[in-house]
Amino acid sequence: MPEIFDRVKQYLFDMEIHIISEVLAEKLVVVEDEENGIKNLIIDCEEPILILEQVIMKVPQDPGDLFKRLLQMNRDVVHGAFVLDEKAELILFRDTLQLENLDRNELESSIHALSLALAEYGSELIGYAKR
Repeated sequence: MPEIFDRVKQYLFDMEIHIISEVLAEKLVVVEDEENGIKNLIIDCEEPILILEQVIMKVPQDPGDLFKRLLQMNRDVVHGAFVLDEKAELILFRDTLQLENLDRNELESSIHALSLALAEYGSELIGYAKR
């Protein structure tokens, strides 16, 4: 599905989101839009879905009520969610979109949801990271 991957890259270009690295064989790009808090966002075309994933922070030694709070935050996130990696060592933002009928508005909404979540909860998450 190289044509969909090219379309995704064109959408990113149109949105002025910079591709900082690319793995063609895996149909994966890493992007940034530092102005909006996006740094090292992985966008991966895994047929039939597009996966967006950005590391937010390491899980602190003493997470306290962090996991409960993440679930509460997820309630207000428009697209995607805060999740844990497989080893429960990292907190990530993750969203998945259908590739079959993906359009620019849908991709843009997902990326903006990440920016909004970081703007809204960034300070609180930094507080947890300093524990």
